[in-house]
Amino acid sequence: MREIMEWYSSSMYLPPLSPGCELCAKGEKLVLLVTGKCNAKCFYCPLSFKKRGKDKIFADEWELEDENDVEKILIEARLIEAKGAGITGGDPLLVIERTCRYISLLKNEFGKNFHIHLYTPNVKDFVDVENLASSGLDEIRFHPVPQLWGDMEKSRLSKKIEHFKNLGVDVAIEIPVLPDRKDDIISLIIWADKNNVDWVNLNELEYSESNYENLDKIGYTLRNESAATVASSEETSVEIIKKCSEMDLDVGIHYCSSSFKDGVQLRNRIKRRAKNVARPYDVITEDGTLLRGAVYGEINLKKLRDFIVKTFDVPPELVEIDDEKKRVNMAAWVLQEIASELREMGFECYMVEEYPTADRLEVERIDLPVK
Repeated sequence: MREIMEWYSSSMYLPPLSPGCELCAKGEKLVLLVTGKCNAKCFYCPLSFKKRGKDKIFADEWELEDENDVEKILIEARLIEAKGAGITGGDPLLVIERTCRYISLLKNEFGKNFHIHLYTPNVKDFVDVENLASSGLDEIRFHPVPQLWGDMEKSRLSKKIEHFKNLGVDVAIEIPVLPDRKDDIISLIIWADKNNVDWVNLNELEYSESNYENLDKIGYTLRNESAATVASSEETSVEIIKKCSEMDLDVGIHYCSSSFKDGVQLRNRIKRRAKNVARPYDVITEDGTLLRGAVYGEINLKKLRDFIVKTFDVPPELVEIDDEKKRVNMAAWVLQEIASELREMGFECYMVEEYPTADRLEVERIDLPVK
């Protein structure tokens, strides 16, 4: 019987564990979506409407202008101090030349130890296998459609897995845990073990804006009001892990909870980015978000910045024009002291909390001065 290893946020695994998962947990993996196009049409696909079915490219939250806008990929990797990348979609193999180009780019820039894994429903032919391996891919994660889980021989993956292994590429299976498919998932794991797969990753099934209607139609329900995950997906995952621990299997099995992805992986990644993008006037929170003051007004932004600096004797490095959001950013602790006067002059003053990501998602804003 193998020992079940408990990890972060309800996640657990039966060793061995993919090095890609270890890097993800530390926030050290760049998420590179190379296209939103995919032919698999999984009913539970959580990809947003903004990306699904569209040939768009994102380095984490940073959208590329086109496939040649590769400098953003390298900049984003440096900003999070990445030690690897997860290439995803859509299906990256629908744009195989682009995918191999990006793998080679990252390997050439950051070295052979920069760990790269890739997700795909399937591989078309052995030429793709060889191209991926020669470009420097470290690990491929197959995502077979649910119809095949109970009878993986129909997937015709066996020979492709063998070919990847012969070329030095690790192989994994990664699927969401559908709570009514426990027996099929166990069957898939047994098949994976027999076919020399290194790891099987089980993800908690999540609700998203793009899949909730499909999940509702099938009869799935929310786990609870505070978590956008499917009821019993985690419990089924735990049952599978326990059952497999009692079996004579060598394949690694990892259950990844939704809270692990959001509360550990994402949190650690944005904390790494925050320390590299924070301005002198920013405060980095424990979660890695940025707190800053924001002043809005019907006035030229340069004039507004100069007015604040001169009128209130604010150090220039603590006040900056934000053309993107059409405001002036400044130290929140300074703005708190002068907000009353600025509001009397007709300006709007806030303390805003934002992600340090390329999209600068705003989490909260508070009127200043705080009373």
